[in-house]
Amino acid sequence: MAITAPLMIAPKESTKSTKGHMPDPTAKFKRDATKFAAGFDKIHKEISKVIVGQDRLIEDVLTGLFSGGHVLLEGVPGIGKTVLVNTLANTIASKFSRIQFTPDLMPSDIIGTRVVHEDTTGRKHFKFQPGPVFTQVLLADEINRATPKTQSALLEAMQEKSVTVYGEQHILKPPFFVMATQNPLEMEGTYPLPEAQMDRFQFKLLVSFPSLKDLIEVARRTTAGKETKASAVIKSTEVVKLQQIVRAIPIAEHVEEFAAKVVIASHPDSEFATPMVKKYVKYGASPRGLQGMILGSKVRALLDGRFNVSIDDLRSVAIPSLRHRVLLNFEGEAEETPTDEIVGEILDSISTNAS
Repeated sequence: MAITAPLMIAPKESTKSTKGHMPDPTAKFKRDATKFAAGFDKIHKEISKVIVGQDRLIEDVLTGLFSGGHVLLEGVPGIGKTVLVNTLANTIASKFSRIQFTPDLMPSDIIGTRVVHEDTTGRKHFKFQPGPVFTQVLLADEINRATPKTQSALLEAMQEKSVTVYGEQHILKPPFFVMATQNPLEMEGTYPLPEAQMDRFQFKLLVSFPSLKDLIEVARRTTAGKETKASAVIKSTEVVKLQQIVRAIPIAEHVEEFAAKVVIASHPDSEFATPMVKKYVKYGASPRGLQGMILGSKVRALLDGRFNVSIDDLRSVAIPSLRHRVLLNFEGEAEETPTDEIVGEILDSISTNAS
């Protein structure tokens, strides 16, 4: 009788990795947060070499950039709106275009058109000539001096990051960032932006007149010796990577619900509507307002070294996200009710109900 050798079973290898090989999400977050804060700070400091004061304004503009949105600056002429946009473009190693909006500007002057092209054999054919919108950082200067027809030429580019001409879609190179400036509507020769166009801007920022100290510093920098100019401190590809870090930040359900209630409360027929909303508002904010608030608050959280969004982060970006999305009724316009006050009342009301 043959003797069968005993079957030797090899011990199972453990499927669990040792502690040293386990991925540490906390360490990754710290690296991402440090990388983001460093990139943000580099651009902020470089812009501050040219722009005097306005630290909060610069921070809000960069928040819009890293959120992947667009920013509208409003203020009287001569207070540095265009200089700020130009300086930001100089700090990013990317393609930059400027469009000076005028009443006679046409949509084809922005997106481009087809022109007759002659090849080496003498044959003629139509060729698409791209307009200035085919860039990465676009300055739409005095956007409300052009007609609504021309203003609407940016709608597709700002939302879909593409341009369709004669049935052919052209993808814009990331990061595509529009910064527009406009003068107050009370000034002559201005056209109000259509609601759809206003809604494309993540933030509307009000540029205030400089203080006495800042005004004197502006005079010193611009009238004595050589003017300071900003240099490129970050590549466009790095900006795209930092934008991806922003989107990876989680947000808790109760914080998300707070943001949604704020947007819903801006509608006069909603259950959360405040007295000012019911009295002065015709239409409230769109879902883009909610998206803008959440993305902006994620940037705030990263700058504070946190991997989660707080309600305070949302409150800090709510007014610039919603002030241009709340449309006043006749009574609101007649009494010149500031939309900032309406949004402020909404925030206080939702915060009180939440507590």
